[in-house]
Amino acid sequence: MVAIQNIAGVIDRRFLINYRVEPEVLVRQIPEPFRLHLVGGYGIAGICVLRLSQLRIDRFPRAIGMASDNAAHRIAVEWDGPEGTCRGVYIARRDTSSRTTVNLGGRLFPGVHHRADFEFWEMSNQYEVGFKSRRDGARVSLSAKLASDLTLDSVFSSLDDASMFFEQSPLGFSPGHKNQTLEGLELHCENWSVQALKVDRVSSSLFDDASMFPRGSLTFDSALLMRNIQSKWQTRARADQITGSLQVG
Repeated sequence: MVAIQNIAGVIDRRFLINYRVEPEVLVRQIPEPFRLHLVGGYGIAGICVLRLSQLRIDRFPRAIGMASDNAAHRIAVEWDGPEGTCRGVYIARRDTSSRTTVNLGGRLFPGVHHRADFEFWEMSNQYEVGFKSRRDGARVSLSAKLASDLTLDSVFSSLDDASMFFEQSPLGFSPGHKNQTLEGLELHCENWSVQALKVDRVSSSLFDDASMFPRGSLTFDSALLMRNIQSKWQTRARADQITGSLQVG
């Protein structure tokens, strides 16, 4: 039973690592009742790697807030809601540096998490970020630097186009502890701002797995960076938020 309804904190940094994927391959990775949110005929998948600080129950003092590194493997999806088509992300897995988040996630607030070790390095607008799961060894690594715009081969037409795509999909659903349940969490940012990254190197044990994504079915597309974002997360666990065969709880 989710008890905490609203969480506040600061996104110190948020890396969005994006891939474009052949729809017939990516659709195998999402449960009903979701369908893919396509861009230029491609499905969009990726990893969100972020550092949070001052994380606390909303309206509690910032001084008691905690800090943690976190990651989410995500797929852009759509579904039918009470008022029409809804857009958000299906989060296949969540990782965190925080033992507290592991113990309380999926219990007091949405999101089952697993422990991972994170690394981060920054110098002169050059970034190295990565993590490795303690549970199954899953890993992600990124080396990138700030850029003025996306690369020309991106499925997004511009940096503003990519920014709008992610800003308009703030609601994420991930598997709960109970069988066939989804737990929803919606991100609200007070100051949305995105920068483009030029990627020198990127790897992901999940997206590099040919048994899940056959060679040629997935291509790295783009990477974005958000920094110093005042944010709130709202529990969205009502059954009327999503329809279909899965129970939301």
